[in-house]
Amino acid sequence: MHLDQPLSDKEFDELDKFLLSDRCGDDGMTMDSLHGYLTALAIGPEVVALPEWLPRVWGSSSEDAPEFKSGKEFERITGLIARFMNEIAVTLEVAPKEFEPLFCEHEWQGRAVLDGEAWAWGFWEGMNLRAAAWEPIWSSNIAPLLRPIYLLGAEEIEEEEMALVDDPVKCHRLTVEIEAAIPEIHRFWLPHRKSPVATVQRNAPKTGRNDPCPCGSGKKFKMCCGAEPALH
Repeated sequence: MHLDQPLSDKEFDELDKFLLSDRCGDDGMTMDSLHGYLTALAIGPEVVALPEWLPRVWGSSSEDAPEFKSGKEFERITGLIARFMNEIAVTLEVAPKEFEPLFCEHEWQGRAVLDGEAWAWGFWEGMNLRAAAWEPIWSSNIAPLLRPIYLLGAEEIEEEEMALVDDPVKCHRLTVEIEAAIPEIHRFWLPHRKSPVATVQRNAPKTGRNDPCPCGSGKKFKMCCGAEPALH
């Protein structure tokens, strides 16, 4: 499996199905929130290693990590996630104007509207992994571009701001603003970080059997996802 290969439709569906399955907790990410999360990690000011960011995909605590059937399944799913991230990084590096956030779309009062709430929440979670490093952007000239992400993605917003997100059309407009903002945010941080493509390729080293399991359980890899499946 090569990190520079984008996910096929079949692989996309495979990952989607896994994230939506009972194996993953209610607090885990779906494909749209995962896309937002990985985008923040791919374009942000600091490189975050996979063992640090992967556990948040499953939920807010180590208890949310799924029980993989085998080390092979763990490697398969994390490999798909790493390639999903690399696909984002490659697009933004090579053709940023072609980047498309993975938004939900539904019908409201006879018109199609975009819903970027889950995507923005994922992006916000990615920012919060390095909140201090992201701080300079809030005092920059592109700070207003982050406002739609904040309004749709933050866990809490001010009471007076609720009127800005209280119907699907308003949320649709904010969602459209997010798509236009991402290339600008990417451009802002680009001088401050190394090539995002190379970064992602280094983010997924082979886990040693005595290393902490990247799934976030706190156990050694050989006692967790790297354990041989029991014979029945």
